[in-house]
Amino acid sequence: MDPSDNNPSSQQSLPYITSNNPLQFTIHLPNSTPNFTSIPNSNPSHDPNPNPNPHSDSISDQLLSLSIPTKRRRGRPRSTTTSSLDQFSKTLVENSNLVRNLTARKNTASFDASDEIIVINKEATTEALIALTAGFPADSLTDEEIEAEVVSVVGGIEQVNYILIRNHILMKWRVNVSTWIMKEMFFDVIPKHCSALLDSAHNYLVSRGYINFGVVPAIKDRIPAEPSKPSVIIIGAGLAGLAAARQLMLFGFKVTVLEGRKRAGGRVYSKKMEGGNKVAAADLGGSVLTGTLGNPLGILARQLSCTLHKVRDKCPLYRVDGKPVDQDLDHKVETAYNLLLEKASKLRQLMGEVSQDVSLGAALETFRQDYEDAVNEEEMSLFNWHLANLEYANAGLISKLSLAFWDQDDPFDMGGDHCFLPGGNGKLVHALTENVPILYEKIVHTIRYGTDGVQVGAGAQVFEGEMVLCTVPLGVLKGGSIKFMPELPQRKLDGIKRLGFGLLNKVAMLFPYVFWGTDLDTFGHLTDNSSSRGEFFLFYSYATVAGGPLLLALVAGEAAHKFETMPPTDAVTKVLQILKGIYEPQGIEVPEPIQTVCTRWGSDPFSLGSYSNVAVGASGDDYDILAESVGDGRLFFAGEATNRRYPATMHGAFLSGLREAANIAHHAKARTMSLKIEKKPSKSTHYYASVLDDLFREPDLEFGSFSIIFARKSSDLESPAILRVTFCGPQTRNHDGIRPGRHLSNKLLFQQLQSQFNNQHELHVYTLLSKQQALDLREVRGGDEMRLNFLSEKLGVKLVGRKGLGPSVDSIIASVKAERGRRKPGVMKSKDTTLKRKIVRKAKVVSGGNRTTFSPASSSRIKAVGSSTTTIHLTNVDLEPKPVCAIGSVASPSLNIRVNDDMGSKSVGSSVHLLHNASIGDKFEGNFGSSTAPLLNVGGNTGSNSDGPIHPKTTYDDSTDTCAPPTTGNLACQHTSGDGDMESMMLDGEYRI
Repeated sequence: MDPSDNNPSSQQSLPYITSNNPLQFTIHLPNSTPNFTSIPNSNPSHDPNPNPNPHSDSISDQLLSLSIPTKRRRGRPRSTTTSSLDQFSKTLVENSNLVRNLTARKNTASFDASDEIIVINKEATTEALIALTAGFPADSLTDEEIEAEVVSVVGGIEQVNYILIRNHILMKWRVNVSTWIMKEMFFDVIPKHCSALLDSAHNYLVSRGYINFGVVPAIKDRIPAEPSKPSVIIIGAGLAGLAAARQLMLFGFKVTVLEGRKRAGGRVYSKKMEGGNKVAAADLGGSVLTGTLGNPLGILARQLSCTLHKVRDKCPLYRVDGKPVDQDLDHKVETAYNLLLEKASKLRQLMGEVSQDVSLGAALETFRQDYEDAVNEEEMSLFNWHLANLEYANAGLISKLSLAFWDQDDPFDMGGDHCFLPGGNGKLVHALTENVPILYEKIVHTIRYGTDGVQVGAGAQVFEGEMVLCTVPLGVLKGGSIKFMPELPQRKLDGIKRLGFGLLNKVAMLFPYVFWGTDLDTFGHLTDNSSSRGEFFLFYSYATVAGGPLLLALVAGEAAHKFETMPPTDAVTKVLQILKGIYEPQGIEVPEPIQTVCTRWGSDPFSLGSYSNVAVGASGDDYDILAESVGDGRLFFAGEATNRRYPATMHGAFLSGLREAANIAHHAKARTMSLKIEKKPSKSTHYYASVLDDLFREPDLEFGSFSIIFARKSSDLESPAILRVTFCGPQTRNHDGIRPGRHLSNKLLFQQLQSQFNNQHELHVYTLLSKQQALDLREVRGGDEMRLNFLSEKLGVKLVGRKGLGPSVDSIIASVKAERGRRKPGVMKSKDTTLKRKIVRKAKVVSGGNRTTFSPASSSRIKAVGSSTTTIHLTNVDLEPKPVCAIGSVASPSLNIRVNDDMGSKSVGSSVHLLHNASIGDKFEGNFGSSTAPLLNVGGNTGSNSDGPIHPKTTYDDSTDTCAPPTTGNLACQHTSGDGDMESMMLDGEYRI
């Protein structure tokens, strides 16, 4: 074989990018002038269904493989690793010949200008980096751009040129964020034949708030004196509400903002502290700008001529007795802690979707037990400090964070330094409120929405408008203090319930002078009690940015909840004891503070917590669900808990406000034009999975356990079809699967896994076929087993989980849904759908510690506990009418699950279930019984005869249409077990001392 056949660049004539990471990729260049048609998939050699614009959810499919979470470093900045953006920049530099190659092509033979990649300047690589920091992929369009129809054809030269123009406009804006970017600025550099693309890119970037936003005169002066568009009510004057308000006013809408507090800013609150001729601004709420590359709040700071202060990496830790922690020991424990996080990441890969129902804390505690005998008290205190820092980053207990998705937003990290804004983030809030009509102390209790508009009840007043934007925190939505009429859709209510909303508190202290030194911005303190590990575990020095000697102590995790009821005098006494224990042995006197403020964000009725996190059972999809509008474009939602990419951040809240301003403008325009907006389906996995389930309620073909829906109602036998194979039945929980000798932490992990056995579920696996293949499959006789053999041996296809179908099948699902919506009443289903569904035998996985356990088959959702090889036999007998004949003994289809635990020298219990890449077709070597059964291999390699599954003989009785179990009982299972907040917020009625 020619090696060049495996080189994508040798097969493609168009510049494209290959990538396994949204922030790291390689640019491939053409060698000659091509006839451009489309852009290939980012990884064409591995994708059987090339897609020029992979669905953004394809990124979420990679989340379970993340091995280096970044959230854990929020409280203690580190520069020990190269950031993704740094690596991206390096890659761009290495591919700097992009511009030279493209420029050279301009001098070749004559060409059609519309079929040529334009060259704007020699900064294409830098401009691509800028676009990436703004949230755009470098090699494709976003879903939102596709929906906005920014190009006439997705893929091809037009798209490439649009991306180059878009990136150039973004660069122009970033160079000078104090000016208004107009299309006329680009007439000299954009060819005339691309003027339509210039219009499209500029209009998109302006309408979506990527450029021309902020608080400078060039932008403020463009706000119309009199609104010309419908009225919008915005509930909440936090960053989301203020961003939306200013943007909507710029668009010409009449805006009214209702705020329950006496101030704006919401969970961003800079408190002026003063006394003894000392004045300082304390950020009692959101305080750190987490990443400056592309951060819109950094752009606002530039517009206000504010210089950001980088939070320095130096962060010494002090023991319980006040002595400094040895740096070598600190490094050793931090390395071990990071290793445990990476082990947890590997574990969730093995567990697949089951990891959604397991907490990060259970996994970490299970692994930590392996080191329990090898650590001393100081090392354990250090480890607990890192856990406290993790709980601070997520504003939640690790025992409640989802193992699968707690760090789902890490791939979208802004990159760049973590910074303080000198003078406090209140500067941003103050600038954003200028000339915005805000009504304070308006506590909203009712939101009515319908086809004729909205009504918002606040106290005895009712405010009316065309649309309403709700930006209240997730904690308030959970609390139910606002009544929606009609009630919110169950889908949104479930998302509100699933997402977590945690707590972080602070103690701010103004001292007469700085006694802790000005060469650092943070330092930490250890505790000897794991339950109080988050109590004053981290101190922020604001002396260099607050205008006075200000120190903040953070309270995270379980301690943050206890802090809500702690008397403020006790809190201050504890903090001073810690400070005196650290500094007095050094001969440094710790003075009494001039003023102290304690936050109580959990008790604040306008927040009821600090910021969101992905709790056990939730996923990133829930952020998208919370962001969905309701009531045919009447009721909208914004806030950090509606931003999947940037949750729990100030910039995430701000960006969500810009997003909803664009959505509101879109719906208003459609109504003005008397056009009904076709509701765009959510791009989340939940949505398409739900639609697929609905479609399979009325399949086009149905036989045995097989169901098929066709993509198009035509005679084209090559048209696609979706096949689903179903294994169904109730689950029975195993109460005896835990070894008595295991630690409590292991029991916690195992019990969380086994608790899922209580539910009743169906196991569905899928594949894509042609219509002809589906019809051929229907004609196969011999029951489901023979059909599985036909799929594997004759067609060579694999059955996968729903996610394994990939984003390419979403368009098929959408087209089938649309076609069925156009069907005339009375259309009959295929004859095959009238066949009665028969009972399917099920299998139950039972872990019996270190023994082999057999039990009657009774389970369908397959899960295994322990580092082991588990075989589940799904006796799925086809009960179609057929001639009476002697079938004899056949081996039933089997589900083989194998877990190889290579995470350490000790074998640690781990769990798996049907992963999205599970496939039917792999077989054990050799035959079992009178035939070879297809095996469903999950998460590992199949074994040989020596360690293979036991296939119980099952005899088919044609006379009764039943399948008799072996005489010894239906030994359905063999299991050999192994041994092995946005920073805190506060009430306006804060405590003072």
